[in-house]
Amino acid sequence: MDDKIINDLLVKNKRLIDMVIERARRDFADDIAIIGLTGSFSTNDYHEKSDLDLIIINNTKRGREIRSCFILEDVGYDIYCTPWDTRIEAQANLESPMISCLLDLQILYSAKPEYMDKLNGYRQKALDELSKPIGKACLDRAKKDINLAKQKYANAAISEELGVVRHAVGSVLYHSINAVVSMNNTYIKRGIKRYLEELSSYTHLPKDFFEDYIAVINAKEVGALRQNALKLLKNLDELHKSMTQEFVQNSIPTYENLNGSYEELWCNYRNKVLTSCDSNDKNYAFHSALAAQSYLDEMTKHIGTRKYNLMKHFDSDNLQLFKNAFIDAMDDYLKEYEKVGRKAVKFDIFEELYAHYMNPKGGSN
Repeated sequence: MDDKIINDLLVKNKRLIDMVIERARRDFADDIAIIGLTGSFSTNDYHEKSDLDLIIINNTKRGREIRSCFILEDVGYDIYCTPWDTRIEAQANLESPMISCLLDLQILYSAKPEYMDKLNGYRQKALDELSKPIGKACLDRAKKDINLAKQKYANAAISEELGVVRHAVGSVLYHSINAVVSMNNTYIKRGIKRYLEELSSYTHLPKDFFEDYIAVINAKEVGALRQNALKLLKNLDELHKSMTQEFVQNSIPTYENLNGSYEELWCNYRNKVLTSCDSNDKNYAFHSALAAQSYLDEMTKHIGTRKYNLMKHFDSDNLQLFKNAFIDAMDDYLKEYEKVGRKAVKFDIFEELYAHYMNPKGGSN
């Protein structure tokens, strides 16, 4: 762009900014807290048709009346509001991909000094989280986007319409990018136009990431879209698993955290599994198996018990095979109790239960 075009753009932006601030001062003195600049004009990465990205933080619902969406000289503008307790809070907690809108916001207007104090408090919260070494917190955030990417892939798998599949696969790519950002415990600073440049500077990237990234964009057919998205997802998932093993300390079963878990396994699943398998009720057995597997997986994740793969033993034509595998798993789980000196809370007669329950501090469990 030549100097005249750049100057005209900056003059137009100033007029727009002054207009919005004037309206805020006149009509929303108590409703609008802060107005700031983000986007391409804040990073000097704009083009002739770039719009003006303003962040308007509103204190009240009434403040939303400042919103407006319009077209001026062939450029569209969206003047919208960002509430403290939703978008700003999410950005401070690193739960939003728009963290740059908080951390890199160029302040144009603040109604009161205390609003800047409030904003800086949110900024510091985000900075404190970003300053931590890679660990459970950022990998948990990444896992949420990985799960969302998998859900979007399911949409691609059940449709045969090219546009629907491409949109679903594009969403897989979007959430995969967010997951990679979280796995590196950072944030996108320059927007979608510079995704590839920013991502290329990261330490932790999935295998063949940029190859798969571009392959998703270039895919012409439904099959190619699905294939490329699946490869991207598998490599992303593998990276997350390897980083979890490297950076997250596994839980270890202890006397305290095992408390009640064996009894809950017995209560919620044992008799369902035994009854359904003995009666050859395939539907009942299958759903009991699913529930038992989910419970054991949760115990592995949160307590650190060993991984049990019950579902590989499920055979609707031989339910006794699964029943035996489940009993073996329960026996093995009880050994975790024994390792830490805990006994299962089990009674043969009601009177024993009554004495224990009515005198909880008198027992060892």
